[in-house]
Amino acid sequence: MGRAMSGNEESRAAAPAVGPAEPAAHNGGADPVARDADRPAGDSELRSARWYQAGGLRSFSHRARTRQLGFLPEEHMGKPVIAVLNTWSDINPCHQHLRERAEAVKRGVWQAGGFPLEFPVSTLSETFQKPTPMLYRNLLAMETEELLRSYPVDGAVLLGGCDKTTPALLMGAASVDLPAVFVPAGPMLRGHWRGETLGSGTDMWKYWDEKRAGRIGDRELAELEGGLARSPGTCMTMGTASTMTSAAEVLGVTMPGAAAIPAVDSAHSRMAAAAGLRIVSLVRSGARLSRFLTREAYEDAITTVLALGGSTNAVIHLIAMAGRSGLPLSLDDFDRIAREVPVLADVRPGGRYLMEDFYYAGGLPGLLARLGENHLHLDRPTIAHDSLREQLAGALVHDDEVIRTPDNPVATGGGLAVLRGNLAPDGALIKHISAEPHLLRHTGPAVVFDDYRSMQRTINDPALGITADSVLVLRGSGPLGGPGMPEYGMLPIPDYLLKQGVTDMVRLSDARMSGTSYGACVLHIAPESHVGGPLALVRTGDAITLDVEARTLRLDVSEEELARRRAAWQPPPARYGRGYGALYQEHITQADTGCDFTFLSRPGDVPEPYAG
Repeated sequence: MGRAMSGNEESRAAAPAVGPAEPAAHNGGADPVARDADRPAGDSELRSARWYQAGGLRSFSHRARTRQLGFLPEEHMGKPVIAVLNTWSDINPCHQHLRERAEAVKRGVWQAGGFPLEFPVSTLSETFQKPTPMLYRNLLAMETEELLRSYPVDGAVLLGGCDKTTPALLMGAASVDLPAVFVPAGPMLRGHWRGETLGSGTDMWKYWDEKRAGRIGDRELAELEGGLARSPGTCMTMGTASTMTSAAEVLGVTMPGAAAIPAVDSAHSRMAAAAGLRIVSLVRSGARLSRFLTREAYEDAITTVLALGGSTNAVIHLIAMAGRSGLPLSLDDFDRIAREVPVLADVRPGGRYLMEDFYYAGGLPGLLARLGENHLHLDRPTIAHDSLREQLAGALVHDDEVIRTPDNPVATGGGLAVLRGNLAPDGALIKHISAEPHLLRHTGPAVVFDDYRSMQRTINDPALGITADSVLVLRGSGPLGGPGMPEYGMLPIPDYLLKQGVTDMVRLSDARMSGTSYGACVLHIAPESHVGGPLALVRTGDAITLDVEARTLRLDVSEEELARRRAAWQPPPARYGRGYGALYQEHITQADTGCDFTFLSRPGDVPEPYAG
């Protein structure tokens, strides 16, 4: 592979789509494709050969059924079989182009001498799936793992991008540990409305509040509906989607520069084809996913998320992903790194620009080059190069406003802070870079809502006495209580306060919030209220103190009073009597440990299936 980024726009667009790079594998520098060009049919090094070449009735049956599919022996016998896992669906606008991208991947696989098989897998549509696709992240991870384990495949290309699909696909692939390449869906084009540039998610919240405040009407809102999201692709802000695809790139499991390519750019198709070429080389060189998903890689992913001013959701996902790699990762790792890493990406919601601007400014390779060896482990391998250092050689930044220099950052410390205290003994998060600064040290009286529905019904009731100094508290919205920890954390400001010009308030919950959201929102409070965490004990009128600099979140109530409340607390009834929901509620872990299932995150052997 050539340099990750070159000095002009054309080479930037083309960089991810150059032919396959030399894999980071112990192959003595030989070209793995050339080395294995004469591999005989039935080579036992291929996992798929156990299905096709073991001899006996079962192998005969597998070959016969492949003929039924219309394939000749010459098309697949002795070739790496590549699973193309596709999260496309008619109701996932972020992925509506992945049908075509899967064809580009398969084209690359064929050209490299592999045999591609496309598998449709669960589509977790952030915009439509209720109560939240977070409820089903682990289901897609299970599906990914079991499909790769149970079918005759030697490697996988994973197509995703909408918030939960990236971590889910990589969690499942990490658990089965075959060679794998991730293909990000890419961000959509920037939005437009009456001469303004719009960012999906972020401007949705902004203009909805403008409507509630009476500053725009139904006509303007109808126009915004048609201008906010204009093409296939994920949110074009630094929401959870681009945060997680950027994390995948720095983990070293995508083609270089892949995360920021706009979904509809022709460079995106070339990148998908390059991924197909690359996976065949990875299979032939034996480069399993665990070779790249190391402790150093996960630390670099944390660093990158913070330098991007990325989504708080990345904390849960990266902890879960590292757990599937058998590596410990905790909130303390995020807080430690956050104190050392500057925010360099001036991208909404914490900044001014959008993902298209970020891509043309140099993309993730440009940002990583600016972080450099002061913040990154540059000598670890990636799927495309022997080292991240080699992958970033020649990467350039073309706009210092979009991707800042370390001596002119958006913020000197990472955009996230981990809070602890008697209200969050296991931790909570705040994306303080997107909050109004005067609220980062604040004491105010709590106004408590027991669930999201009751909050929606009553938030605008003046009888609640909510003022700009109040601390809005939502409970019953965590991993169990939500269920699935919905993105309720950006609680709405009452209409009458919006009309007075109040644009931010301190808000606390055991929920998550969209990566496109903003405000002084304290999230992921653990343990959640549903399991008896201290959030369950808060009462309206209690004083709550937030101090981001001190990293504290405190309920100003005596221990004796809290003990009385705790003794009187009763756990809520289980939500599900059967089905996947029952499995979920029996095995889900808390936010600070990644919200994985206990039986998936624990160590243990899983036998390979007997194929003969």
